[in-house]
Amino acid sequence: MPDNLLKGKLGIITGALDENSIAWKTALKAKEQGARFVLTNAPIAMRMGAINELAKECDTIVIPADATSTEDIEKLYTEAKEYLGGNFDFILHSIGMSPNIRKGRSYGDLNYDWAMKSYDVSAISFHKMMQVAEKQDVMNEWGSIVGLSYIAAQKVFPFYTDMADAKALLESIARGYGYRFGKLKKVRVNTISQSPTKTTAGTGIGGFDSFYNFAESLSPLGNASAEACAEYIVTMFSDYTRLVTMQNLFHDGGYSCTGISEDIMEKFKDL
Repeated sequence: MPDNLLKGKLGIITGALDENSIAWKTALKAKEQGARFVLTNAPIAMRMGAINELAKECDTIVIPADATSTEDIEKLYTEAKEYLGGNFDFILHSIGMSPNIRKGRSYGDLNYDWAMKSYDVSAISFHKMMQVAEKQDVMNEWGSIVGLSYIAAQKVFPFYTDMADAKALLESIARGYGYRFGKLKKVRVNTISQSPTKTTAGTGIGGFDSFYNFAESLSPLGNASAEACAEYIVTMFSDYTRLVTMQNLFHDGGYSCTGISEDIMEKFKDL
């Protein structure tokens, strides 16, 4: 990757929980490539993680904000703009949570109050962050906004339950707001559909290890790591991708386009 790909760019990175998270690795890569940014997460998530350590490493600050609260987002943008000294060139939405998955509720036995919480945290917060950004006029022209998705938005993965619906909504919001923000300020909006990744959130899903190994066997390039995803996100923040918008971009080693592999066939040939 070229040096200083993000030199002079300012932004916000949400959702860094610990050193295994994609947002955490994105912050390190963005810093390495010359960006300045603030970190943010919900207060409860900050208590669970080590985001203040990351802030020290990146020479920045943490601004607590609940992404489901427009008031918190307004405060986040105001304080971030004051700290950074200008409008934003990029925002990473790396936020997702399902109480139904955490508490083992199947798709046919959803707690609907919890499901609405899943949709609000994991998808509608993406719309809220962009709506507040538009109203406060805090995005620079040709800026880049990225959300993290998963292939379960488009294909059935039974263990992903209501998070699959949330990711489908997330991708729809990226298209809808991508069109709007593109017309308004040439701001591009995309989602990245990442391989199963050994993050704190990913490994909390039942059967994760089996599915991780399955995806590794199916993908011709193998699973994409969190660090590789961070590098991809940095390129999406850069001027090299300024005409890419309203897309769901698969970053999965070819998994999404592979029907069967020799490795998978070998496992079933004697059955």
